[in-house]
Amino acid sequence: MASALIIDGHPDARSLTAELARRYADAHGDAEVLALRDLEFDLSLRFGYRERMTLEPDLVDAKRALHEAQTVVIATPLWWGSVPAVLKGFFDRALLPQQEYRYTNLGLPVGMLPARRGRLLLLADTPWYAAPFTGLPAQTQVTRNTMRLCGIRSVRTHRMLGVKDASPARIDSWLARAATLGARDGIRDAAHRADTPLSVRELADSTAS
Repeated sequence: MASALIIDGHPDARSLTAELARRYADAHGDAEVLALRDLEFDLSLRFGYRERMTLEPDLVDAKRALHEAQTVVIATPLWWGSVPAVLKGFFDRALLPQQEYRYTNLGLPVGMLPARRGRLLLLADTPWYAAPFTGLPAQTQVTRNTMRLCGIRSVRTHRMLGVKDASPARIDSWLARAATLGARDGIRDAAHRADTPLSVRELADSTAS
């Protein structure tokens, strides 16, 4: 599996969010883009946590990728102070107690994802000068209440604000920034993988080939 997983939370493949995810992955060199719009799964956690829903095959594959990634990147727009329904639905369905997080007897959360580094690529039409007044609640929701809760300790946020009125030059600078971040993380992840002993699965694969 790829060492970096980029979760594209935009429902439109033609979006700037999707292009940022692709630029990051291409520059990284060992990254997988998980475009949630291409997955088939029920967005609703229909029984809450009272009854466990059967995971669709696409969610099973997505969770496997999450548990094998060294770096997790989430790319999403800010809609109504939150994230698109497809991304929220993915969080609700795929991130489960005793699998991606658990609580101690004292009620303290313990993350269970192996990735220790992550990034949030957050896009919003909100101009930069209005952000202190309107706030960016999706940033806290995704970084603190989702990624860090699941064990990704170091999460950096990269905000692209004023998207609606951004000039072509400004958009190009954001795309270049995504590529720079991808290349930087690719070097780090490759070095980490070189220093990490082969897993049981990797050993089995290498001996079978």
